Amino acid sequence: MDTFEEMKTMGFVDEEIDPALDLFDEIEKLKKQKNAVLLAHYYQEPDIQDVADYIGDSLGLSQQAAKTDADIIVFAGVHFMAETAKILSPNKKVLLPDLKAGCSLADSCPPHLFKKFKEQYPDHLVITYVNCTAELKALSDIVCTSSNAVQIVESLPKDQKIIFGPDKNLGRYVAKKTGRDLVLWNGACMVHEIFSREKITKLKSRYPEAKLLAHPECEDVILEMADYIGSTTGLLKYSTNSPASEFIVATESGIIHQMQKDNPFKTFIPAPPNNNCACNDCPHMKRNTLEKLYLCMKNEWPEITVPADIIVRAVKPIERMLEISASLGL
Repeated sequence: MDTFEEMKTMGFVDEEIDPALDLFDEIEKLKKQKNAVLLAHYYQEPDIQDVADYIGDSLGLSQQAAKTDADIIVFAGVHFMAETAKILSPNKKVLLPDLKAGCSLADSCPPHLFKKFKEQYPDHLVITYVNCTAELKALSDIVCTSSNAVQIVESLPKDQKIIFGPDKNLGRYVAKKTGRDLVLWNGACMVHEIFSREKITKLKSRYPEAKLLAHPECEDVILEMADYIGSTTGLLKYSTNSPASEFIVATESGIIHQMQKDNPFKTFIPAPPNNNCACNDCPHMKRNTLEKLYLCMKNEWPEITVPADIIVRAVKPIERMLEISASLGL
C-alpha cells in the first residue's frame, strides 16, 4: 500500500487486490460486517449498480440517505452527493470510493462568487439544484433536483422573486414550464451540454420510430426535439411505460444499464456528442470502480467530512426540499 499521504493526493485507496477474490461477495460481506448501506447513482458503471442496495437519482438518493439506519453510508456517486448524505446524516460515517469524483456543474459555481451574485438580489429566494457544493447549499433557501424543480417553484407564491442556480439549462426549462421569471446563474454540466443536434437528427432518421428522451440539463435545442424530458428516474419510468420499442437517450449513458435490465426487449441508443469522444460518459462518475469501492469499504476511507457550521446551514434547504417533495407525493 502507498503511504497515507500519497493516497490522500490520489484520492483513493491504492492497494493490491487478490485477483481470485469475488468482489461482489466481498462487498456483500463488508456490508453485513460494518452495517453499511451502498447507495449508487444511475450514472455509475453497471457492476456498481448491480451490487448497490439502492440505485437512484439525486432526489431518491437524498431520501435514502436521510432515512437509513446503517452505521456507514457508502456513496457510489460524486462528491456533492456524498456531502449531501453527510449533511442529512451527520452522525454516520460517509464514504466515497474516489475523492476526485467531482462535478463540472458544481465546479461552475464557486460559493464566494455566488455569494456576491446573491447580494445583488436581496429580495430574491435562492433555489439551488442539488448538484452543487455543501457551501452553496448553505447559501440557499431551498435545494431542488431535476425530479422536483418545477413543482418546488410552483409551490411558491407567484410574486416570489427567485434566483436559480447553478444550472442555466435546468433553470431555463423550469422558467418555461412554470412561466416564472428566474434569475439564472450561468453554470452547466459538461455531459449534458455536449449533445449534438445534427447527429441526433441523423440518428432519428435512422431510427424513425425511436423516442428521444432528454434530461432537462440539456440545452434548449435538444429539449425542443425531445419526446420526453425528465430526471433520470423519470426517463427510466417513461422508457418502461412507453409502448415504443426504441429510444435515443440524451443523458449520461450509465442509465441505459437499468433501462436495458427493466426492458430487455427494447433498444436504447446513447445520444451522440458533438465530437468523437465518449463525452456522454461523465468522467467524474466513472472514476469510481468496483475495485475502489471494495477497498474504500474495507479501509473505511476516503471519508467525507463537512464542517459543522456548514451542516447546520445546509441541512435547512435540503430538509425543506424533502418536506415539499413529501407533501407533493414525489
